Amino acid sequence: MKRLVQNPTAASFLLVPVLLTALALPGVAQTHIERHKNSYSPKQDVELGRQAAAEVRQQMPLLNDGRVEDYVERIGERLVRQIPAEFQQPEFEYTFDVVNLREINAFALPGGPMFLHRGMIQAANTEGEIAGVMAHELSHVILRHGTAQATKGQKFQIGAIAGQVLGAVIGGRTGAVVSQGSQLGLGTYFLKYGREYEREADLLGAQMMARAGYDPREMAHMFQTIEKQGSSGPEFLSDHPNPGNRVQAINREAEMLNVAGGRGSSGDLQGIHARLNQMPQAPTTEQVARSRQGGQGQGQGRVPVGTNGRNARVEDPSGDWRTYQPGDFLRISVPANWDQIGGGNTVMFAPEGGYVRGGNGQSAFTHGIEVGVTRADGNLQQQTEQLLQGFAQSNPQLRRQGGYSRTNVGGRQGLTTTLSNVSEVSGESEAVNVSTVQLRDGSVLFLIGVAPADQARTYLNTFSRIRQNVQLADTR
Repeated sequence: MKRLVQNPTAASFLLVPVLLTALALPGVAQTHIERHKNSYSPKQDVELGRQAAAEVRQQMPLLNDGRVEDYVERIGERLVRQIPAEFQQPEFEYTFDVVNLREINAFALPGGPMFLHRGMIQAANTEGEIAGVMAHELSHVILRHGTAQATKGQKFQIGAIAGQVLGAVIGGRTGAVVSQGSQLGLGTYFLKYGREYEREADLLGAQMMARAGYDPREMAHMFQTIEKQGSSGPEFLSDHPNPGNRVQAINREAEMLNVAGGRGSSGDLQGIHARLNQMPQAPTTEQVARSRQGGQGQGQGRVPVGTNGRNARVEDPSGDWRTYQPGDFLRISVPANWDQIGGGNTVMFAPEGGYVRGGNGQSAFTHGIEVGVTRADGNLQQQTEQLLQGFAQSNPQLRRQGGYSRTNVGGRQGLTTTLSNVSEVSGESEAVNVSTVQLRDGSVLFLIGVAPADQARTYLNTFSRIRQNVQLADTR
């Protein structure tokens, strides 16, 4: 997750007024959108959105797949760069998360946080359709529709609204945890945006899409797809009512715009769909709500076996396994209830509640395994020693429990050792299992498994199976 903060002095933003003029066809101007009266400051928008987003990230099942999130963030960044100068808010922080839920839905909170359902991505036929939904949601944030609507309510103050948000999220009402959509941060008094706000979000979204290189008609296509989705579509539409002739109005606005550069799609959507289709089917909102309430909800109930110090529920490793390919030379199988976190040279796999994503871009985990590649001088044992020394620098309470043992890592002979540590997250003792194996180019693949000390037996067996099932395809 990246945090995008607008800089009103940035050259790309200063060019927007010129682009707006250039994009209009001869004799035709794009629709002008006026600001609404708002008694809240932009800073209060950010405060409200930040509180609500923190609860969403804690209470809802995020996908936490590095490749999918990077893809969505790239689309978001392209759109954010095209926010008209008159609507820019330097305080706003735009973030983009993918929620692992089956329904077609998306919502954005005041101040910038956006959440896109996995079901929305899988239902899209083109990247432009995803961009259309995101542009629509961004427009609600940019135009400050949430707090503008709160202003009309008069009786609500920022603290009261935030309280409504937290109550709605924590309450986990079946079928409605996320279905409140963009107005999640406005409590139950404001159940949906009015048609006026929806029309504005459609039109501003279309204008931003064109400047970002997407055909605005793809937003209209996505709305048509949503309407045809039977039981899935109405969840989004109930919170985003049709302002009247929605598709025709978007297409009419598109006729007044030129698509900048004709960039369209990055061509990655097919790969993203393939990646999502390899994962277990996303649960429904109803299943997640039942699970949180302790029921078994169509097989989705979870049994807590430990916590990570933040009262998060962490379940035992699943008996079903899922295979990932985080790199060209590596395939790794982990319990099916573990998600991939991050990407690049180092990735983690952990169960829900078993990791903490820090604002500095780093992560800490209490349950799961970290996999990466390092290079140092010497043979395997010497390189492993250097790895552990570096690991100890950021974990001052790390202690060796014994020497090395020979182990099987993907059919090759490697080394394994177990250490003890005190978790920086929970403050409790934890077991750290480190395995290494030499790659063909002389570098070292490492696997660092972590689990609370009182659950070490269960997890050490899991780490052993992961090591044995690693598939290496490196060549000289």
